[in-house]
Amino acid sequence: MKKKIILFSAILLLTILGACKDDQVTPDERLADYISLWNEQKFGKMYEDYLSTTSKENYSKENMAERYKDLYGDLDIHNIEVDFEKPSEDDEPAYEDMEEASFPIHVKMDSIAGPISFDHEMTLVKETRDDKDNWYVNWDTTYILEELEKGDEVGLDTTEAPRGEIFDRNDNGLAINDTLPMMGIKPSAMEGHEDETKEAVSELLHIDVEYIDQRLNQDWVEPNLFVPLRTINPNDKELFDKLMEIPGVFYQDQVGRYYPLGEAATHLVGYVGEITAEELEEYKDEGYSNQDQIGKRGLELLYEKELRGEPGAEIYIKKSDGENVTVASQKAKKGKDIHLAIDAEIQQTIYEKMNQERGTAAAINPKTGETLALVSSPSFDPNGLTSNYYTELMENEKNPLLNRFTALYAPGSTFKPVTAMVGLSTETITPDKTRDIKGETWQKEGWGNYEIRRVTDPGHPVNLEDAFVYSDNIYFAQTALEIGGENMVSGLQNFGFASEFPYEYGIPQSEISNSGQLDEEILLADTGYGQGELQVSILHLATMYTPIMNEGNLMKPQLLADQEPEIWNEGLVSAENADMINQALRKVVAGTNGTARGADIQQVPIAGKTGTAELKSSQDEEGIENGAFVAYDSENQDFLIAMLLEGVEEEGGSAMTVERVKEIFKELY
Repeated sequence: MKKKIILFSAILLLTILGACKDDQVTPDERLADYISLWNEQKFGKMYEDYLSTTSKENYSKENMAERYKDLYGDLDIHNIEVDFEKPSEDDEPAYEDMEEASFPIHVKMDSIAGPISFDHEMTLVKETRDDKDNWYVNWDTTYILEELEKGDEVGLDTTEAPRGEIFDRNDNGLAINDTLPMMGIKPSAMEGHEDETKEAVSELLHIDVEYIDQRLNQDWVEPNLFVPLRTINPNDKELFDKLMEIPGVFYQDQVGRYYPLGEAATHLVGYVGEITAEELEEYKDEGYSNQDQIGKRGLELLYEKELRGEPGAEIYIKKSDGENVTVASQKAKKGKDIHLAIDAEIQQTIYEKMNQERGTAAAINPKTGETLALVSSPSFDPNGLTSNYYTELMENEKNPLLNRFTALYAPGSTFKPVTAMVGLSTETITPDKTRDIKGETWQKEGWGNYEIRRVTDPGHPVNLEDAFVYSDNIYFAQTALEIGGENMVSGLQNFGFASEFPYEYGIPQSEISNSGQLDEEILLADTGYGQGELQVSILHLATMYTPIMNEGNLMKPQLLADQEPEIWNEGLVSAENADMINQALRKVVAGTNGTARGADIQQVPIAGKTGTAELKSSQDEEGIENGAFVAYDSENQDFLIAMLLEGVEEEGGSAMTVERVKEIFKELY
C-alpha cells in the first residue's frame, strides 16, 4: 500500500512539472501577442504589460504610448501591418535556457506622405515578476520610425493640392484656379482716416466693421504690414478702382478659386468656402483639416471628391545634430478636371436676357440630350462671397439663393405636345381627327361649376394642328379624358415620370399628381393641358420634347462632355407623327394665329409652344401666373430652350417669356 502511494506521488509530481513546462510562454508567443496589440494600436497595453524594466526606466508611458498615439494621428498612420519571422519547430531553440531572444520584424504602414516600411530586430528579455518568469520587449524609439532616436523630433511639411477645374464643352473655364486681388489694409496708411476707411471698405466688400477690427487687432499685425481682408472678382475693375481710392487700402495677388461667369452660373457650378466644424466632422476620415476649402453647393459640392486632389507631404526626422532625414514623401496631385456639355456663351446669354427676372431655363441639344445651359435667375456672384453678402441675399425678396432649375413647376400649355404624343401612341387621336367645340368654355356633365376655358374659339372644328396653334385647352382636356387615367399615367411614365431623373446633378422627380394617379375626371382633364397637380423640372420639360426630333425616341439628358448619346425610352410616338408635331409647332410661331408668333424671326425658323400656368386654389380667384415657352430650331434641331418666368400676370403672361427667348435666339444666331 505504501509503495502505491509513493508511485502515485511520483506520477503526480511529473505531471505537475510537465504541465508547468507546457504552460511556460515562449518569447515568440509573447512577441506575437505584442505585435497583435501594435497592429490594433493599443499602445497603453503594450507599455503596461509587455515592456521590459529597462525600457520603462528609459521611457515613460507618455514617451512611449502617447508618442505613438500622437505621431500616428498627426501623420495619418493607417493600414499598419507588423509581422515577424517565427522559427520553425525544428529550428526553435531551447528558450528555457536563454535569457534573451531576438527576432527580425517587418513594419509596413500608410501615411499622409505615402507608404512607410522598414525592417528591424526586436529583442525580448526574460524577467521574473510576481515569482513568475516571462518575456518582455526591449523597446526604443526606433520601433516608431526606424531613424527616430532618443532626442530626435519628427517633422511634417504639407503642400496644398491644386483643385481640379471645371470647364465647358469648349474648354472655357467655369471654375478655375487663378490669380485674384486680395484686398487689405495697411494700418499706418489710413492714419487719420480710420473710421472713414473701415466704413467704405465694409460697404464695398460686404463685410462688417467688426470683422475689419478683428483682423486689424491680430497679434502679428504691425503698422506697416498688409492685413488681408478678402479677394474680389479680378474682372470687376470698377470695384477695384473704388477700393484703391480709399486711404490705407492695398492689394496683393493671391492664387484662389475664380468663377469667370460670375452669377450667370453660380447655381450650376457652385462655389468653395472654408470648411465648417460640422463638415469637418462629416469628412473626418477623409483627411480634411480646419484650414481646407470645400465645395459648398453645385458641381463644386457634387464633385468634391474628384476635384479635391491629393495634398503633398514630407515626413522627416530632425536629428539632434540638425540634419534632416526623410522618412516618406509624396508630391501634391491636382484634382480631376471636370468637362461639361455646357456652353458658357449660351449660359451667359440666357442669364443676361432673363434680366434678373425670377425664373429658370434649360437649353439642350435635342438630338443628343446634351445640356447646353442650366440657369436660375436671379443669382449672385460667388467670387469673394462673404457672410454679410450672404445675409443680404437671404433678405432679398426675389430669393436669389433659390436654385430654380431644381424646383418643380406646373408646365401649363407647354405640356400639350406630351399629351398629344400619348394620345397618338394610344391611338386615342389622329392628326386629322377634329373636335367640334363651340364657345370658349366647356364642362362635362356632373362637374358642377367647374369649366375649362380656352383663349380662342376659331369658329370651326379643331384638329391637332389647330389645337397647337390656338393652344386649345378644351381639345387637350377632352383628349386626356379619352386616353383615360390609367393609360395617361402609363404614358407619362414612359416620359420619365414617377422614376428617378437620370442625371448627375440632383434634379427631383417630376410628379403626375399628389397621389401619382389620375383617378378623378377634372384632375385628368386639367393634366391634359399642363395644369392639375402636374409638376415638372425645367430640364425634364425640355427633355420631353426630344422625341419630336428623334423619330419618337426620348433622349437621356447628359451633363458631362463627350458622352455618347443615349436613348432614355424609345418609340413614344411614330416618326411620322413626330414630324407632324414638329411642323405644327413651327406654325405656332410662324402662323398668323400662333400663340408664339412674337418669336418669329428671320435668323432661324423657330418652332415651339407657349404656356401660362395659373397658380390658384379655385377658378373664381385671381392667381399668380408663370409664363413658359419651349422653343427650338426646327431645321437644324440642335438647339432647344425651355424657359419659365414667375409672376408674369401683369407682364403679358407667356408673351414676356417669348420675348426673352426671341432675344436669345437673335443673340446666338
